[in-house]
Amino acid sequence: MHNNLTRYLIFFQYIGTKYSGVVKVPANQLKKKGVQDHLEAAILRLRPVNPARLTVSSRTDAGVHALCNSAHFDLQRKDDKDPFTEEILAYALNFHLRDQQIRVNRVVRVPLDFHARYRAQSRTYLYRIALGPSKFQFPLSESELCWNLCSTELDVDSMREAAAMLVGTHDFSSFRAINSDLPFKNPIKTMDQISIRPGTSSTCNHFHRDITFWELTFQSRSFLFRQVRRMTGALVAVGRGRLTPLCLRKVLDARDLMAFPQGLSAPAHGLFLTNVEYSQQDLQLPTSPSDQSLCTTSTNPPAA
Repeated sequence: MHNNLTRYLIFFQYIGTKYSGVVKVPANQLKKKGVQDHLEAAILRLRPVNPARLTVSSRTDAGVHALCNSAHFDLQRKDDKDPFTEEILAYALNFHLRDQQIRVNRVVRVPLDFHARYRAQSRTYLYRIALGPSKFQFPLSESELCWNLCSTELDVDSMREAAAMLVGTHDFSSFRAINSDLPFKNPIKTMDQISIRPGTSSTCNHFHRDITFWELTFQSRSFLFRQVRRMTGALVAVGRGRLTPLCLRKVLDARDLMAFPQGLSAPAHGLFLTNVEYSQQDLQLPTSPSDQSLCTTSTNPPAA
């Protein structure tokens, strides 16, 4: 192994509207690319010796946004050149991403056995909801960044009562997407936090002062595919009086994806991944270069 093989963890943001999702699109599929495609293309522009292979920590679907997603990759420079510094690598990647709605927020050099997905301690998602004018009166600047309910009323107290039932450790099989490509993923998850708070938008407050925003925040170590969108849709249904908190509890207790009412899942464009957290110990490099060289990449990721 060459001494200059370096593993980096990057934190990045994107507006997901024009992407097929965060993960890479297979070469034989004729559709818009994923965020990963563009990030790997930017890495290749740095002319590494090794292939550009990004491991993303948190999957987001088509149309979903991120203020902070994360991924790791290895990079070996030609002619045994010294590794890029974190600052230079961030600048270089953003230079090659300048035509995309993707930006690298931060770069951290990490041990060679670090895994962005399995070392994540928690993930936080935020869903933005707007109450106010009709679709045709709604500002274009916000149309793909929130769910406009075209309504002025929402029973937030009932939503909070229902959300409290979802906090804690549960079998969330009822909130698994029907077309999930991960049918065997463990449905038992621990929701550390679900909060419902007023939100803001400087653009809308300037042009349309009658628009009210609400933000639903969900924090857990991991989520099922589209779980947040289904939980959000169910909570909004409670707020609109279409479900009672007791009905939502029955859906949860059913532990059956067919128990989830049809048509309640929230649309993708109101959802943001806002944070992926790691322990500082996992990010810490070995104290000496010789210790770092003893670390090896593994095809078997560490246990979640």
